[in-house]
Amino acid sequence: MKALSVRGNYVLDMITGKKKIEYRTWHTKYRGDLLMCSTTKKIAGAVPGYALCIVHLDDVRYCEEDDFYHWIISNVRVIKPIHVKGQLKLFNVPNKLIKVISKEQFEDEIKPLIYQPKFRRKKR
Repeated sequence: MKALSVRGNYVLDMITGKKKIEYRTWHTKYRGDLLMCSTTKKIAGAVPGYALCIVHLDDVRYCEEDDFYHWIISNVRVIKPIHVKGQLKLFNVPNKLIKVISKEQFEDEIKPLIYQPKFRRKKR
């Protein structure tokens, strides 16, 4: 399946329905299912380094106002999280690794993977 690396908090926003457009500086002719992979950047509350959902890429439109391509997504389906090394542009992940699961199962699966920063006490 074609895959795309995106910041972890943005992937979670896609899953909750808050994010329906992904902004990119580049265009693709590809349309169809797209595996959304969280980058390894450690962001509090996100799941770094994992593929978390499949979206359908409906369209890509250029917006002159902000000089970005708007990737229009829909039909978000959560998957059993799989460790993925992200790449630039679109890349391939074997279909046999991808398993769609329920939102309830997903919540249980991601709990131990969520990044929580460790706060250090300042020395006096």
